[in-house]
Amino acid sequence: MVRRQFHELFAGAVDPDVAEQMAATQRPLALAAFEAPATRAAQKTIESWALSAKQDLAAPAELSRFMAQRAGAHLVEVDAAHAVTVSRPDVVTDVILQAAQKTAR
Repeated sequence: MVRRQFHELFAGAVDPDVAEQMAATQRPLALAAFEAPATRAAQKTIESWALSAKQDLAAPAELSRFMAQRAGAHLVEVDAAHAVTVSRPDVVTDVILQAAQKTAR
């Protein structure tokens, strides 16, 4: 991906100046993230939550929904792009708090 596409593909609702900073500081994707074998499926023993960004062009919402359903996760959908943690921190915080409150022992 070329840097000029970052805002459109990853940070659609993020302020353009912030998106430019994000693009400049983005670390390259590590191939090991895709090659490392999973040792166990945590969702089989731990209740999980998933946040799907409906406008995500990097990880399409359909894929996020499929993976959440396959994992049996509580799915929360938001009208946002890939950088949902920057553009909608309120929603991300709510999902984290839901998970923490539900799983607190």
